[in-house]
Amino acid sequence: MIEKVVIGSEEWCSFPKLGIPIIKARVDSGAKTSALHAINIIPFVKDEENWVRFDVNPIQKNTKTVQHCEAKVIDKRIVKSSSGTRELRYVIATSISFGGTVWEIEITLTNRDSMGFRMLLGREAMSGKLLVDPEQRYLHGQPTTEKIKEYYQTDQNPHKMLRIGLLASNPALYSNKRIMEAGEMLGHEMHFLNIKDCYIKLDSHNPEIHYRGGKILNNFDAVIPRIRPSMTYYGCALTRQFEALKVFTLNSSAAITQSRDKLFSLQLLLNNGIEIPTTGFANSPLDTNDLIAMVGGSPLIIKLLEGTQGKGVVLAETKKAAESVINAFKSLNANILVQEFIKEANGKDLRLFVVDGKVVAAMERAALPGEFRANIHLGGTAHLIKTTAEEKRIAIRAAKALNLKVAGVDIIRSSKGPLLLEVNSSPGLEGIEGITKKDIATEMIKAIEKNFKWKM
Repeated sequence: MIEKVVIGSEEWCSFPKLGIPIIKARVDSGAKTSALHAINIIPFVKDEENWVRFDVNPIQKNTKTVQHCEAKVIDKRIVKSSSGTRELRYVIATSISFGGTVWEIEITLTNRDSMGFRMLLGREAMSGKLLVDPEQRYLHGQPTTEKIKEYYQTDQNPHKMLRIGLLASNPALYSNKRIMEAGEMLGHEMHFLNIKDCYIKLDSHNPEIHYRGGKILNNFDAVIPRIRPSMTYYGCALTRQFEALKVFTLNSSAAITQSRDKLFSLQLLLNNGIEIPTTGFANSPLDTNDLIAMVGGSPLIIKLLEGTQGKGVVLAETKKAAESVINAFKSLNANILVQEFIKEANGKDLRLFVVDGKVVAAMERAALPGEFRANIHLGGTAHLIKTTAEEKRIAIRAAKALNLKVAGVDIIRSSKGPLLLEVNSSPGLEGIEGITKKDIATEMIKAIEKNFKWKM
């Protein structure tokens, strides 16, 4: 007769082939199938066989400690949980170890965050090997907190690759592709996270961010938010949730939010001693005449507060035209700014790209003939420009004033000196990388590495 190993209702075990040195298991002879907590489950083909890659948080109530695992898929099976719900799960075969005894078992992979244990040992895995004494626990030893930390100390290794998420909307966009490529070239694990496919679990004990298909995104080292204006509110809510989970964000949610409010950002810039064109803001159409006079009369610029990339910006060449545009916008309850027109700029402005407190690239943009707005998104042209020390200083101070680690700072040259137009928290890379031949995407990844004191 084979001598069976006696175990209690709860035991610590290990999975040598998966690289999991220790994990606490609930022993349940009432359950047929064994289950292991797994997130970010991704199937792939290896040597013409089906495999699966997945992450395990082996310690209860700890989403920072992560083991990256992969195993051959032996089956896909519908499993009925204790709550009565049915779920299609991947099944793998791997070795399990209890007190020095090792044997092969089948395990299903599922998210067990809502359960008390990361591992459930079912009766199929126990058959012929184990006897359960339900009144006992930890018959094969219980590790101390210090020992558990020692087992998983490799997770704290600062030299491992970083797991970086790019939080954006369009994976085919040049800027997003360049950032993904730059991170991978530097040896990091890059993931594109579509904003629309993310959703949040607010919970005092176990807050989470979920992704399409139920994947949990809690175990990222860093996230790069690149949020289009139409997604500002939701994108910043997701960014705040990552920050709550202690994930480093290249631009913070607060910085992005205030940069998107043109009026508030201009007020912050002025409070930090940064010169801007004279600007007016009002609510009542009755104040239109004084509003126009405040900024030096016509011609003048009228901007929608919610506009971006040159959209929602109008040049009013006469006082009558200005009155018409302002009153039309106000009749729609649209918030607008009026701003003095810098004639001597001749339809040109500067875009300085700031990363981590340093100007890494700069170009001059020129409007098409007959246009006033220097914007390559609207068909303008761009070329290399040598910026002055004062222009660089303004760009760096502007990014710092808005607490942005990555910023596109727009400056206009006037008879009064350089004036700041606006600051973009998700500046595009295509135009400026093409003109300057600078690898800005790599500079962004290096800013993340600097935060983690990461070295190859």
